[in-house]
Amino acid sequence: MLTKRDLLRSAAAIAAGAAIARPSLLMAQSYPGIIEAKDIAEEGFIYGLPLVMIYAVMQEFAVDKNSGQFKAPFNEINNQHHVSTPEDTAVITPNSDTPYSILWLDLRAEPMVISVPAIEKDRYYSVQLIDNNTYNYGYIGSRTTGTEPGDYLVVGPDWKGETPAGIKKVFQSTTPFTLALIRTQLFNADDMPNVEKIQAGYKLRPQSAFLNQPAPPAPPAIEFLPATTAGIKDNFFQYLDAALQFVPETPRDKAIRAKLAKIGIGPGKTFDFKELSLEHKAEMLVGMKQGDGKVDKWLTGGNKNINGWNVGSFFGDEAFYNGDWVMRAGAAKGGLLGNDAVEAMYPYTRTDATGAPLDGGKHNYTITFAPGQLPPVNAFWSVTMYDGKSQLLVKNPINRYLINSPMLPGMKKNQDGSLTLYIQKDSPGADKEANWLPAPNDTIYLVMRLYWPKTEAPSILPAGEGTWQPPGINVAQY
Repeated sequence: MLTKRDLLRSAAAIAAGAAIARPSLLMAQSYPGIIEAKDIAEEGFIYGLPLVMIYAVMQEFAVDKNSGQFKAPFNEINNQHHVSTPEDTAVITPNSDTPYSILWLDLRAEPMVISVPAIEKDRYYSVQLIDNNTYNYGYIGSRTTGTEPGDYLVVGPDWKGETPAGIKKVFQSTTPFTLALIRTQLFNADDMPNVEKIQAGYKLRPQSAFLNQPAPPAPPAIEFLPATTAGIKDNFFQYLDAALQFVPETPRDKAIRAKLAKIGIGPGKTFDFKELSLEHKAEMLVGMKQGDGKVDKWLTGGNKNINGWNVGSFFGDEAFYNGDWVMRAGAAKGGLLGNDAVEAMYPYTRTDATGAPLDGGKHNYTITFAPGQLPPVNAFWSVTMYDGKSQLLVKNPINRYLINSPMLPGMKKNQDGSLTLYIQKDSPGADKEANWLPAPNDTIYLVMRLYWPKTEAPSILPAGEGTWQPPGINVAQY
């Protein structure tokens, strides 16, 4: 994330006044020495990266109506009647399999009720609940609650009430702002009207409206620090300072929060980067770069390498991470807002089966699934192409960003029953185009998604130890 050029650019931008205008940090308190400040910056970067990333997404999706990525204000549903395209840039590694319904919840005044309609049994859907710690704290959907209609209560960190009549389950967020991300399976382009009917059945109401009771007083208005995904590099600690105002401290993060407070970051603190000495600025930026390096190292080695694919389980709730901030940061950087392993597995790779970097400008590639060895899932699977640098979807002449299992009837199998995907920047020819996954004329990042993976053999679970393994990517021999 941070190169030497980024560091210089960040120092210049922040020192020029990108910081929050608050009383002088150096006047307000004695500041740690440069080595201690560097170490805190390193730890703080690792701890704070997911918080900053999701804070920026929240700003772009729910706060800044001019962001270009705005979806809907807090406590309103935004139904996306399309799948993600290269124009969707707020979230890296976006899923282009399922149209989203996006709900950013403000739980400060009262809990919110999410209602889902009846959905046909062969159509996968899920409501993933993610708080501003990037913890997945609950699921509604095909795997967990089935396809019957129901009403579910989402509550904030301080809620201690009783479950109201008619509520099937209560989900408790660790933060007052939280995201409900609904995925509804789309079978093909002609299926979109059916998805839209289902999306119209998703409802969001305050608990008081659900119970036909008077509404409590509205929470105070908040003047959020503006933030964008693109601005993270230049404003990291300002964004973190802002994000932490809405992330209550827990026993697991008490120690790192205390360290961050020493450099003026956190609720009621007075962080102001431009007030620091040049030595402090330089060392803190070095610390950030070292922290980013540790996150990248985890991303390349924190999972099991299987035929060139990284396979692991790195999304979950607070207990799942258990204070492993490097793992949490790696998960966010690898694919923010990803699912728990039992909901979806995400083998990913930047290399071929030999370990050489994938580059669409240098080679054509193939992936071949042996007969009877397609990804074993209860729902569906996909292989999605991303630009290796930005981790965003790749523009291409046929507007195809992935190949997934609903496309199988239109694809061609080999004579032995195996299935080959052609991964390259140019068409492999009319006879192979149904199996073509267009690539950039540059580095490649590939992500396989297995929605609701099977648990009986063959299975990719347990992550990295399963009886099914993704096949390697090979340089094409044709």
